[in-house]
Amino acid sequence: MLSHLQKKLLATVCVALVVLGSCAGCSKTVNSKNLTIWTYDSFYSEWGPGLEIARRFKEESGIEIKWESTGDAGSLLSKIILEGPEAGADIIIGLDQNMGDRAIESGLFEAYKPLNAAAVFPELVVYKDFALIPFDYSYFAINYDSEKIGTANRPAVPASLEDLTKAEYAKKLILIDPRTSSPGLGFAAWVKEIYKDQWKDYWQRLKPSILTVADSWDTAYGLYTAGEAPLVLSYTTSPAYHLENEGSSRYRAAIFAEGHPIQIEFAGLLAAAKNKEAAKLFLDFMLKPSFQETIPLGNWMYPAIDIPLPDCFSINPKSDKPLYPKPLTDEELDQWAELF
Repeated sequence: MLSHLQKKLLATVCVALVVLGSCAGCSKTVNSKNLTIWTYDSFYSEWGPGLEIARRFKEESGIEIKWESTGDAGSLLSKIILEGPEAGADIIIGLDQNMGDRAIESGLFEAYKPLNAAAVFPELVVYKDFALIPFDYSYFAINYDSEKIGTANRPAVPASLEDLTKAEYAKKLILIDPRTSSPGLGFAAWVKEIYKDQWKDYWQRLKPSILTVADSWDTAYGLYTAGEAPLVLSYTTSPAYHLENEGSSRYRAAIFAEGHPIQIEFAGLLAAAKNKEAAKLFLDFMLKPSFQETIPLGNWMYPAIDIPLPDCFSINPKSDKPLYPKPLTDEELDQWAELF
């Protein structure tokens, strides 16, 4: 396979020969200078890593990224499956392992092993053929407002999923729809992992504690920080954001006795990508430090390779019980919806 530099040199030669009228067909080797990537809203927001990633990638490769955001990760997967090969995307960023099998079974993705794949933490490599490529991870957790939870004359910090069903948390919890959101699907899988066949009974007990079920993480976390409720589904890494940007340790993540589900986020190369060579260059870039170092302070997740973490990550709690629950089936998601 030609290196990127070789391709640039070949393209230059082709242009010169075309001018001389003697290079029929040489221009076919010239790759597009645009790359279309679909992702979830917060990745390509003013506070997400997308803009900085695009700047760094263009500086390295000369290729422009055209971002398209489609809501949360659940909506992203639904859209790509609905539109299929005609979607027009080259790469999808932001699916997790709860959506991965469904994505691969669609037949829309092509395996590609990036040049730096050996640097990825082994526990993140769910798909050994790199049909989906890990780029970051964290753990789902219930975050709490320490000014309203765990202080004198306030409800205690919950220490388990079962604690959340207590009357003291009535209308204090914001969750996320598992049909449209990867955190929502992760929480539903967490419940199923712990309660097995009794998972629907747990949701019935939990319902009095739920203020609302939001359609996306953005909406849920916005309601939480606006003070609508003191508990929200988020990540163990979320507190670092507030420490770094607000100098505040007010918002915390609770550690539960039963453990916490890991979320691994992936990128995938679409088989119908129009700019496949440019897409592969990006996926190589994705596992370099220049991409990975944007993740902690841009996406508020852990990088997929071993690089130094910012000081604010010291506030993030850790569980010694990582969980790898199976996602809910379509039938189980329908059963969940019937509960609401």
